[in-house]
Amino acid sequence: MRVLQLCHKPPMPPVDGGCIAINNITQGLLNSGHEVKLLSLATHKHPCRKEILPADYLEKTRFETVFVDTDVKGFDALASLLKGKSYHVYRFYSREMVQKLAQVLQQESFDIVQLESIFVAPYIPVIRKYSKAKIVLRLHNVEHIIWERIARNHYSWFKKFMLKQMNRQLKRYECSLMNKVDGYMAISDVDYKFFHELSPSTPGTVIPFALDMDNYETEDEYIPSDQPELFHLGSMNWLPNVEGLEWFLEDVFPAILEKFPTLTFTMAGRGIPESLQRYASDHVIIAGEVESANEFMLSKDIMIVPLLSGSGIRIKIIEGMALGKTIITTSIGAESLNVENGKNIFIADTAEEFVAVIEKCVKTPDICTIIGENARHYVALNHNNEVVTQELIDFYHEIS
Repeated sequence: MRVLQLCHKPPMPPVDGGCIAINNITQGLLNSGHEVKLLSLATHKHPCRKEILPADYLEKTRFETVFVDTDVKGFDALASLLKGKSYHVYRFYSREMVQKLAQVLQQESFDIVQLESIFVAPYIPVIRKYSKAKIVLRLHNVEHIIWERIARNHYSWFKKFMLKQMNRQLKRYECSLMNKVDGYMAISDVDYKFFHELSPSTPGTVIPFALDMDNYETEDEYIPSDQPELFHLGSMNWLPNVEGLEWFLEDVFPAILEKFPTLTFTMAGRGIPESLQRYASDHVIIAGEVESANEFMLSKDIMIVPLLSGSGIRIKIIEGMALGKTIITTSIGAESLNVENGKNIFIADTAEEFVAVIEKCVKTPDICTIIGENARHYVALNHNNEVVTQELIDFYHEIS
């Protein structure tokens, strides 16, 4: 099949979970013998860096980007609010992308145009005008739920009010898309249920995040430590990550240090804001962006993912599990995974629960070995890229 992947950010280099999710689909399709053309927006937050990409990748995908300024601007946000348009989405709309997309569709024919997230959905009219391809929407999250939770947790009444108004428009737009596409792919059962109940007649399926286990080999058998190193790895320009870490550092970690004064917590990721850097100390280490995510995770013991908002699948959790790490997260962090608390992951929703789980891991370090082995087995069974790619192709054929 000939597939055009239309992306809201360059999937390579794979600097965050969303990029990894997009790229793994690309690689799965290419490895299965299908043709893939990549067309992506590039932004200040996610610039195009073709000079560091492998030549064979550029050749196989014929990767092209169009720059659009998606930086949040107060006046534009207010104008969108007054016009009844979703500013979350229309920040990604560009006349230059309209022209480039029209050019690509007139020069080539495709069987499938896959929209990677709702943020490229404003280009659907262009696709319909210049192509007979089936349009498939890949839903990485239920976006309005993320912002609904962020608004609920925000301390400023004015920002909370504005976020609620903007989220109302986002929800209306997101829900309207089911009638504009030929099919959709949710990333989890939870997300699929929401969209299926919204539009039962629109073909849909669950295509979870998947990875190649060969890229997540562990060098040696994990040796439990009586002084485990806590860590977090994620994109720090994603608001739910920052929100959760601030809560952890304020409400959880001080209580942990009272029990275990020598423990450390290391934060790594792109764009760590000042609000988190101010916690730096002998016990809180700011690693910043790391060269190899896998090597960083393998050097630590217990992964902390204290999400208070968000939706979809937390890809770094799956990657950590694939490397045999012990993960401690919230119900929100684990809600789209078919995991079992206490078997292949730990789930804690309050400061007291986080402290209790960490205390359990420190006092009985062998439990980290058991949880890690079960976690790796879970990923191998449920998030295998070869299997998931075939499910994706089957869905393409179903709607074609």
